[in-house]
Amino acid sequence: MTLAVKKWGNSLALRIPKDIAQTLHIEDNSLLELTLENQTLTIKPKANTHLEDLVSKITETNLHHEIDTSRSMGNEEW
Repeated sequence: MTLAVKKWGNSLALRIPKDIAQTLHIEDNSLLELTLENQTLTIKPKANTHLEDLVSKITETNLHHEIDTSRSMGNEEW
């Protein structure tokens, strides 16, 4: 498939055909990863971050301890 690059402001834009966007689950404002290697541009969807992935990165060294919020800590009115 051959596509034309078009000027968009001071940048260049490439339109992604609807069938390819649907296949790759790319929507408006989706994040894409661009890599350039050996004069070849590769574009791929950036993986969505899932809660399980984030939680799996919690360790003893970056774990925050609980904070008691049941009592006033300043001039707050409850």
